[in-house]
Amino acid sequence: MAEERALATVTCTAPVNIAVIKYWGKRDDDLILPINSSLSVTLHQDQLKTTTTAAASRDFLEDRLWLNGEEADVGHPRLQACLREVRRLARKRRGGSAEDAVALSLSYKIHIATENNFPTAAGLASSAAGYACLVSALARLYGVEGELSEVARRGSGSACRSMLGGFVQWQRGERPDGRDSLAHQVAPETHWPELRVLVLVVSGEKKQVGSTVGMQTSVDTSPLLKRSPKGCGAVGVPELGVTATRLPRQHRAEVVVPERLALMIRHIRERDFEGFGQLTMQDSNQFHATCLDTFPPIFYLNDLSRHIIALAHRFNAHHGRTKVPAGRADPTGLPVCRGAVVPHQIPVSPSIPPQVAYTFDAGPNAVIFTLADTVAEFVEVVRRSFPPAANGDQFVRGLPVGSASLPQELLAAVVPEPVPGAIRYILHTKPGPGPQLVDDPSQHLLGADGLPRRCA
Repeated sequence: MAEERALATVTCTAPVNIAVIKYWGKRDDDLILPINSSLSVTLHQDQLKTTTTAAASRDFLEDRLWLNGEEADVGHPRLQACLREVRRLARKRRGGSAEDAVALSLSYKIHIATENNFPTAAGLASSAAGYACLVSALARLYGVEGELSEVARRGSGSACRSMLGGFVQWQRGERPDGRDSLAHQVAPETHWPELRVLVLVVSGEKKQVGSTVGMQTSVDTSPLLKRSPKGCGAVGVPELGVTATRLPRQHRAEVVVPERLALMIRHIRERDFEGFGQLTMQDSNQFHATCLDTFPPIFYLNDLSRHIIALAHRFNAHHGRTKVPAGRADPTGLPVCRGAVVPHQIPVSPSIPPQVAYTFDAGPNAVIFTLADTVAEFVEVVRRSFPPAANGDQFVRGLPVGSASLPQELLAAVVPEPVPGAIRYILHTKPGPGPQLVDDPSQHLLGADGLPRRCA
């Protein structure tokens, strides 16, 4: 047996993912098994990432955890589930080998430090990136290889999607033990080089209703999401001779999502932004409709979120009108706006091909998908609609954004009365890879003593 190391330290980074076909609701809370499959885009870690350092030592007296420099509860059941599962896989691996070149005692206590470079618990998938990073670091620390999305899922359901880059599907699975509820890559991050992502950060505050509590309430009470067996029985209007039997089925989970998943995968593989964008917005809207259908209702969107939704639709409507080839009818069927734009006014026309597409997870921050040649113009529209209050030079972050001159017709049709300071900043990014190992020891979040190098 190889000599056990007194101290071992590993640092990894992991990405945020944004679902375009949403996961909302579990059929097993302990194993975190979803009621429907989902599909997401992994965002590039140059702009959004979690960094985690895991260290194990025979000198540590207890397991400890630090989140963004502050000590947190290391006994959280989901964190412990991930730690137990990685250690189980490590024991299984070592059981088949008489010699282990990277021997590390599984009895050593462990210290973990994690940092996000984005707001935590504000609807930006911080738990997904966090647990994906934790599992990646622990697996490296203990020499565990192979399929790890199942382990990450035990921490946070959507974390399994952050274990891979590009476009990722989390399969619902059928087995009660969850062994087939895994993530797999639909297409790599290099598949659609023109695709861009704009994160409009309107709030960094922790949401009032967490995702875990919110989705369980939806499963229990929302007929749009799920009908429980208690709802079976005769329904209808007997006075009119109309009767029917209410079946115990999950409408969104069993009917809507499978069809949308197949369509979305096709749109991605064909790089069809029109189909991708429209379906992304529709699924976001249905997710939040489910939250409203929950009792009591859950409000993840705020007035500013709805303002952004309307802005995106007006932008698309304007381009749907101005890009009509000569001799063809205007697909929007809308008159050119001559007066002031109402902030929440949305053009009514389902046939407008989108130039931008919004989606919102469980929070008010908007994620906008678009193509590279549209970024500069839409960013300028957002800047005109929500002028930065004080951080003009830091309002747009991430990938460079060129300048754009907006024609008066677009301003009149799209931009409402400005709301200064409503958006904190815009983050410009693109699809990116899965978790990465950090080779530079100077980037470890824990020092040689196993304590955080930077404290809050």
